[in-house]
Amino acid sequence: MAYKIEFADCIKQHFKHLSASQRSLMMDGIEKQLFHEPLKETRNRKPLRPNPIAPWELRIGNLRVFYDITSDEPDIVKILATGYKKGNTLFIAGKAVKL
Repeated sequence: MAYKIEFADCIKQHFKHLSASQRSLMMDGIEKQLFHEPLKETRNRKPLRPNPIAPWELRIGNLRVFYDITSDEPDIVKILATGYKKGNTLFIAGKAVKL
């Protein structure tokens, strides 16, 4: 089953803090990893402990995509946040965030 990808309104702001090559890499990763079986845990996809951002994380190098699939729209992957890691610190929209 192919899933549809939907972006939260805040993603435009998150993308402003990434370079063009990072955005391109992220979009390629989303296309390859989340269109089919986004809830299957893999080396780069994993469920997260309870946190205020999202229940799932996709890792693309040092880039991170946080997403969810709701029960009312089970065929839509909702991208809730994007960012990057520098060392042990996660940055979303240019600000350090703690999970």
